Amino acid sequence: MNRKYFISFIFVFIFFGYGFCAQPVVRTGIDVLKERNFDILKGKRVGLITNPTGVTYDLKSTIDVLYEAQGIELKALFSPEHGIRGDLDAGKEINGYYDKRTGLPVYSLYGKTRKPTKDMLKNIDILVYDIQDIGVRSYTFISTMGLAMEAAAENNIGFVVLDRPNPLSGTKVEGPMVESKFKSFISAYQIPYVYGMTAGELARMINGEQWLNGGSVCSLTVIPMNGWKRSMWWDETGLIWVPTSPHIPHSSTTLFYVLTGLLGELGTANQGIGYTLPFELVGAPWIDGFALARHLNFLDIPGVMFRQISYVPFYKDTTGIRYKGVQIHITDRNILDIERIQIAILDALVRLFPEYDIFDRAKPEKILSFDKAVGTDEIRRALQNRMPIGDILKQIDQQRAEFMVKRYNYLLYD
Repeated sequence: MNRKYFISFIFVFIFFGYGFCAQPVVRTGIDVLKERNFDILKGKRVGLITNPTGVTYDLKSTIDVLYEAQGIELKALFSPEHGIRGDLDAGKEINGYYDKRTGLPVYSLYGKTRKPTKDMLKNIDILVYDIQDIGVRSYTFISTMGLAMEAAAENNIGFVVLDRPNPLSGTKVEGPMVESKFKSFISAYQIPYVYGMTAGELARMINGEQWLNGGSVCSLTVIPMNGWKRSMWWDETGLIWVPTSPHIPHSSTTLFYVLTGLLGELGTANQGIGYTLPFELVGAPWIDGFALARHLNFLDIPGVMFRQISYVPFYKDTTGIRYKGVQIHITDRNILDIERIQIAILDALVRLFPEYDIFDRAKPEKILSFDKAVGTDEIRRALQNRMPIGDILKQIDQQRAEFMVKRYNYLLYD
């Protein structure tokens, strides 16, 4: 081989080989635990709460890692919403079964039972939680975590959180708090809609604030990440994104989920579910996309622009009806006022299209679902009464102030 070409070949091989094998900037809890030779689990009978997002940096399942680890007896798996292998739709109840790959029993935490029972835990010394969350209160994984912590406290077993990044960064803290009467599985704790914490930090807060049933406290250990900074967005971690649910295919989708997800609770307008851009759209047959885009762009909200779009959903809604509306384009995520955009979209739909009022046309159970997701009915009532957006946001900020003080005591990362 010509010497020049041989040197070029070696350079390309080293460059691309290193790029493929290079470890990410951030090491998640499972990788840190593996580096520590699973010290806190040695000699223990382990129950694992996880799903497809529980993986090492090189995409090996935490199930397999713990199953193969020496000195650990993995006894059972516990499945949250969407299933242990991620093959179930949102909201679909799960029954217990056996995992085909390991032969281990899989106990459902998203069906008739959402909290591990005494019988499920009878052969367990310690519960391990390893699930990637998206940093939004209405996402059910943190509720599963809290109920499992409660079960650990009641059965006097340890609880370990293998920490993972918040894909929205650890600096975004936005949205209303939860009123006690609207506490539910999608609003389980007194935290804002976007809470700016990792799962490990939130577990510390749940324990420290005695939010578990009866004020109990579990024996909690958090295995923190190495290399994660609060300012990091997911794509700055070097980690590979595994979809956290069928409609969160990319790490960037988590941000759009905050902006439009509440529309899905009402069911009176579409947010891209059923099309190729989940949560990136706001559409309905009755929306004038040009008018909606013009109205929202006139607000001049930093970091975002809106463009008219027309589309036909091809799954979930298979009626073939054409939807008109807007596509959301994020131009600068670092200056984005997430809550302002969310409220502005809802406000625009109410003001511009009163004959198709998104609240009046919603079924009572959908209204309740919306209020539970928001954590209060005050936001809906304010929107229905045409309260100015600025006044709504001011009200939300006042509610959040106390949380910010408490939150600081439980943070693990700079």
